[in-house]
Amino acid sequence: MLNKLIANILPYMPKKLVWVFSRRYIAGESIDEGLLASKLLNQQNIEVTIDLLGEFIETLEEAEANKIEYLQIIERFTSENISGNFSLKPTMFGLLIEEETCYRYIREVVSLAAGKNSFVRIDMEDSQCVDREIKLFRKLHREFPKNVGLVVQSYLRRTLSDLESLLPLHTENTPLNFRLCKGIYIEPEKIAYKKYDEVRAHYLEDLEFMFKNKIYAGIATHDQYLVENAYQLIEKYQVSKSMYEFQMLYGVTPELRQSIIDRGHKMRVYVPFGKQWFNYSTRRLKENPKVASHIIKALFIRG
Repeated sequence: MLNKLIANILPYMPKKLVWVFSRRYIAGESIDEGLLASKLLNQQNIEVTIDLLGEFIETLEEAEANKIEYLQIIERFTSENISGNFSLKPTMFGLLIEEETCYRYIREVVSLAAGKNSFVRIDMEDSQCVDREIKLFRKLHREFPKNVGLVVQSYLRRTLSDLESLLPLHTENTPLNFRLCKGIYIEPEKIAYKKYDEVRAHYLEDLEFMFKNKIYAGIATHDQYLVENAYQLIEKYQVSKSMYEFQMLYGVTPELRQSIIDRGHKMRVYVPFGKQWFNYSTRRLKENPKVASHIIKALFIRG
């Protein structure tokens, strides 16, 4: 109860206080800090996906600035031979303002990544964005089938049918590449599963569909139950190690992460950085109010 109260209050507290929590989950504000975190992870045999923080912008000027920064990020990270790829949120490129401009800006980003033999993941956002983001993915996939992927969320009731509808894009030479996560946005029960066990069950149903159809699976979870069940599905369908990876957020469940690596599975860590860290951090806290106890300890220890 106390943790939940702190989680709800913290977004209204001074940023310096929120940073006590955030520094564990954010690589930093600058490209240099993102690079350093990525190099350290690479040294641990962990690949990365790089994410510039920001979402739901209000002007196309912001969208253009974000595009320019992403182009700089791709140039920098590929020139320094970081083992990883890139993730982006379409709302920071103006998805809800002007779809065609959003597409043009993201196409520039994907085109540069493709030219560097890299890959861009289109993040899935809240329900108002899902149809738009699937449409965007389809359009980009036609031109860059090996260089663009999508996120799907198991808590949405529509996800399995979305996977089925995208299957015609799948080929043996250019397999679809999806990150499967539970989903974090607050949605009405009409469109989203609410019960914990229900979301888990549909996560495994979606993952099994991906394995059955030889879709590349980014198994994005910090839930040990889902990890153990993913192992069983990998064994059941004899999935090649070239056709899946586990994915986790920066700073989250490092012990579970290491146990997956120790068993010989590929791991990728989502490395977020940028000046827009505040909203990301407070959302993480609302998802997991138990983290509030760590904040109290940190404040107490530091006086």
